Amino acid sequence: MDVFAAIAQPTRRSILEMLAGSGQLSVADIAGRFRVSPPAISQHLKVLREARLVRMQKRKQQRIYEINPQAVHDVEEWARQMTKLWNGRFDRLESLLKEQEAPSPKPRGRKGKNHAKGK
Repeated sequence: MDVFAAIAQPTRRSILEMLAGSGQLSVADIAGRFRVSPPAISQHLKVLREARLVRMQKRKQQRIYEINPQAVHDVEEWARQMTKLWNGRFDRLESLLKEQEAPSPKPRGRKGKNHAKGK
């Protein structure tokens, strides 16, 4: 599963935010915070697991989820690269617009053949 497809869904982003704030949570703790069914939350967690955004460990009969910091770092790094790229493009556009706004030099008057001195 693509990371960006996984985080495109609002419920999955909420789950990630929850885990980021709480550290580790059981499926029951996560499901208890939503108005959707526990099986639906399990499906969201499966997508997040497949995208490697979260890690799961079994403790007795519970499944405990936590953020995968490396995956979050990778998303952050991608966003940082995109920001750098777009900032460069906007800087070039701003320079171009400033060049076009600058007043152009006034044309110098030319003296034609009939305007020469003595004629």
